[in-house]
Amino acid sequence: MREYPEKTSIKHWAESDKPREKLLLKGKSVLSDAELIAILIGSGTKDESAVDLSKRILGSVDNNLIELARLSVKELEKFKGIGEAKAISIVAALELGNRRRGADVLERKKIQSSNDAFEIMQMHIGDAQYEQFVVLMLNRANHIIRVINISEGGISGTVADPKKIFKLALENNASGIILGHNHPSGHLKPSDADIKLTRKIKEAGLLLEISVLDHIIVGVEKYYSFADEGMM
Repeated sequence: MREYPEKTSIKHWAESDKPREKLLLKGKSVLSDAELIAILIGSGTKDESAVDLSKRILGSVDNNLIELARLSVKELEKFKGIGEAKAISIVAALELGNRRRGADVLERKKIQSSNDAFEIMQMHIGDAQYEQFVVLMLNRANHIIRVINISEGGISGTVADPKKIFKLALENNASGIILGHNHPSGHLKPSDADIKLTRKIKEAGLLLEISVLDHIIVGVEKYYSFADEGMM
């Protein structure tokens, strides 16, 4: 890419270096993350091009798109040059990308490993700023029937009622379930409460002949599997 003075706006760049034109000429895959975000926000400020503004936003999250997706509209508005409309565009685009990823995963539908379960749950609760508890409802072949959000809590905890979980499992004719919740703190080690709840639900499942296959603690890019760790 050509070098330009710091305050040169995109409209004065060569056609091949403008993000929109570059996408048309060379294809979407050649654009950097900052250039793609620049297309979303459309313009920068008098002192900063849209690309430079996008680079600054990405730099605040160590150039990690997953962390960027966790920012709220209000948090994005703290950047000079980002108003409500631009912030909403960024949030909406990242959510659309997340749903696209989820659609790719759901096409497979069959859960064959803890990573398969994590990918489904990460789509639903991976970006949440507070704890959420979800359950994957599975048939006998371990194909997903439904993904159900059981409860939402605060920053440090959520409440999952076993009676509600198994009521929904019976209503959906589930033969097996996989539990999952996120840890907004990023720490994946299960708490004593997590362990006790898992045991309680596992025991209830034995009585109802509904297999509790795993409990996944969801992080941003990693997870903890009770089954993988021999805790089921």
